Amino acid sequence: MSATYNFCAGPAMLPAAVMQQAQAELLDWNGQGVSVMEVSHRSKEFIALTEQAEADLRELMSIPENYHVLFMHGGGRGQFAAVVNNFLGNDGRALYLVDGSWSIAAAEEAIKLVGEQNVDVLNIVEKDNDISRVVVPNLSGIDQDYRYLHYCPNETVDGIEIFDELDSPWPIVADMSSNIMSRDIDVSRFGLIYAGAQKNIGPSGLSIVIVKDELLALPQLPQASIMDYRLAVKHDSMYNTPPTFAWYLAAEVFKWLKGKGGIAEMAKLNTQKAQALYQFIDSNDFYETRVAKANRSQMNVTFYLKDESLNEQFITQAKEAGLVALKGHRSVGGMRASIYNAMPIEGVEALVRFMRDFAEKISRS
Repeated sequence: MSATYNFCAGPAMLPAAVMQQAQAELLDWNGQGVSVMEVSHRSKEFIALTEQAEADLRELMSIPENYHVLFMHGGGRGQFAAVVNNFLGNDGRALYLVDGSWSIAAAEEAIKLVGEQNVDVLNIVEKDNDISRVVVPNLSGIDQDYRYLHYCPNETVDGIEIFDELDSPWPIVADMSSNIMSRDIDVSRFGLIYAGAQKNIGPSGLSIVIVKDELLALPQLPQASIMDYRLAVKHDSMYNTPPTFAWYLAAEVFKWLKGKGGIAEMAKLNTQKAQALYQFIDSNDFYETRVAKANRSQMNVTFYLKDESLNEQFITQAKEAGLVALKGHRSVGGMRASIYNAMPIEGVEALVRFMRDFAEKISRS
């Protein structure tokens, strides 16, 4: 049986080694005679798991000591609201940079909670001949007092990634759901980083929050207790029962990443995968991408067939070849290959071979 490669944008594929480990100990975790899903989250064994998971994440991302690491409920969308409620208080204002679908959704959630008068939205994407590029203005020239600036450095739907560090006079809040741990970043440049787990960390239902001490001193709004960062800090992310199985799998992914050489080595592989796919697209008249080279996502490669009447045929034959979940998001169409950390280079090579063969067969017919 030939290999199957899962290009789903999320929930995305997990490392095979992690899945095999979970399978092997599903009914007997850590010599307990029961599954990790069945043990108390307050047992000494599970507490040891959580402590090791945090230590591994701190090591992988070089997280400074003046930052808290939280394992939260709610996924990315939950953090859209939590950020607002934790930091804006009754009179706070925030700036939202928009470069795609998820940053738009975050801004809309903020406006719903505190109103347009407290949320400024700045579009940073320009289109030229249908090609999208990111243009960030001089933020220091904006004469406003914001509690934070929010942005999404990698937009999964649009295939846009911002690689440059922002020069912001306000604390930066970043939605890194789809590119966390894909390359090295300087955590100290951010006030808060959050990420839904289901792309580079683990299964859906868990989100990681990395928050600087000083932001927790900002006034907050009334909110559900389980989304209160201060309570999460006080209770070690266990104010109520956390998503324990997702936490366990995240812990195994962190171990896997360390075994692979850490984020620096993963970044090299991610660059290799993305370059191989983009180079093929650029060299073949059958396909095109609509994102400027400087902003092409390394995690979510969006591309189009020049003849879009062939889309369904492409998707069907790709699935038959063991290449699944390549259909683009319904809002933008086309194709999307999500190549997160767990995607091996062999998966990208298989996709390129299929795309070449498909184009050649159509051209001959």
